[in-house]
Amino acid sequence: MTDFKKIISHAKEYGFVFPSSEIYDGLSAVYDYAQNGVALKKNIRDYWWKSMVQLHSNIVGIDAAIFMHPTTWKASGHVDAFNDPLIDNKDSKKRYRADVLVEDYCAKIETKIEKEVAKATKRFSESFDKEQFVATNPRVVGYQEKINTILKRLGQSLEKEDLADVKNLIEELGIACPESGSRNWTDVKQFNLMFGTKLGASADSAMDLYLRPETAQGIFVNFLNVQKTGRMKIPFGIAQTGKAFRNEIVARQFIFRMREFEQMEMQFFIPPGTQKEWYEQWKQTRLNWHLSLGMGEENYRFHDHEKLAHYADAAADIEFKFPFGFKELEGIHSRTDFDLSSHEEFSRKKLQYFDPERNENYVPYVVETSVGLDRMFLAVFSWALREETLEDGSSRTLLKLPAVLAPTKVAVLPLVKKDGLPELANEIVDNLKWEHATAYDEKDAVGRRYRRQDALGTPFCITVDHQSLEDKTVTLRDRDSMQQERVAIADLPKLLDEKFNIKHWLQKI
Repeated sequence: MTDFKKIISHAKEYGFVFPSSEIYDGLSAVYDYAQNGVALKKNIRDYWWKSMVQLHSNIVGIDAAIFMHPTTWKASGHVDAFNDPLIDNKDSKKRYRADVLVEDYCAKIETKIEKEVAKATKRFSESFDKEQFVATNPRVVGYQEKINTILKRLGQSLEKEDLADVKNLIEELGIACPESGSRNWTDVKQFNLMFGTKLGASADSAMDLYLRPETAQGIFVNFLNVQKTGRMKIPFGIAQTGKAFRNEIVARQFIFRMREFEQMEMQFFIPPGTQKEWYEQWKQTRLNWHLSLGMGEENYRFHDHEKLAHYADAAADIEFKFPFGFKELEGIHSRTDFDLSSHEEFSRKKLQYFDPERNENYVPYVVETSVGLDRMFLAVFSWALREETLEDGSSRTLLKLPAVLAPTKVAVLPLVKKDGLPELANEIVDNLKWEHATAYDEKDAVGRRYRRQDALGTPFCITVDHQSLEDKTVTLRDRDSMQQERVAIADLPKLLDEKFNIKHWLQKI
């Protein structure tokens, strides 16, 4: 995978992601999506929405407000329990998330496992059985046992809120400050992540509010409104995409962990007692959605939570192999009836469902799927960016985005800027732009234009030449293989539809 610094640099140079307020030296962990980035982000969001809402007759969408009544966050547990365990280094004065320091330590051990696997792969080549090697090699087994022991202890300590033991673990492992190398740590303390604000014109009468730290509560408080107006029968889901805000003290790794980010969440309401089967079903459904993009099964894995949130009876992450290791991309949580029961208690309004099949009222249980849109963007972008050495010894920068997500689907290039070629090229653009995001590019030699479109992730280029004027055919060039074929202009809409229609991608699920 490409070096992470190159990923950040490419994202800026090619108009995907800019540091926010850059002319004022930026704002830590806040980014703006540029002209190509906003298109890629929208395409990811649409791909999720269509698979989640359009293809499920029992899932509907809402768009709840960012501001919510402050009691919402008391009921949800965020006022009391939405904390991160933080630790300061006394020498560097830098603050870190204690659990992330331990997880990063384990990631370094994982890197050692990967090196052992790589050496063995080279030694045994085609006869190499990775699964057997990982399960039986003493060194690898030892490394894995060490990781499991550390993470289990961390999870148990966090669950019991034994912050002293979290500090002990950091000291026993000899974890040093990444910046200074110092091991001089303070005690671990909890820090609430919500941003506070005020609602009202007068300072005296203004109400204290929070910027929402997640989008899920907007779904829960609207559960009954949606169920009644949509005449929804359980099981059914409510989906939402939108901004959330967390005062991350150690926001880092580009757009992986930001203070203002976007979530794509679906809460699935089910009868009590059925949560286990629905939880397993949604885990597989969501993994299949990720795999439909063709980014390699080996780049995903499930991670079951040792430490469960206060509302969950089961939780797992779908982790993706980012340039900095396997990290959470999506969470699937069995939330029991915690949310609706809690809102019922705090609001004193009934949030129950009458089930005609069971002939009883009950507070539904919930299985949640929640994916970070920004993390999804980073996963796609970092996987897609690569440097390729060509047969002639030259190299090219390729952004191998899944074609269904690419910001620009096709670029139309007149071979020269005369002889009627630009006019025909623009005719083709005008015809294709109704269905596909289409670019027109006439600057520089055609080879250089191909390279530019490769770096932007454009899946196909159409070159208009003098032959095009005679027989109404063009050259269609594939970004990934660089193969070129002569096709009729009249056939372009059908050919491109086969490549980009979301149906062909989502049918893989």
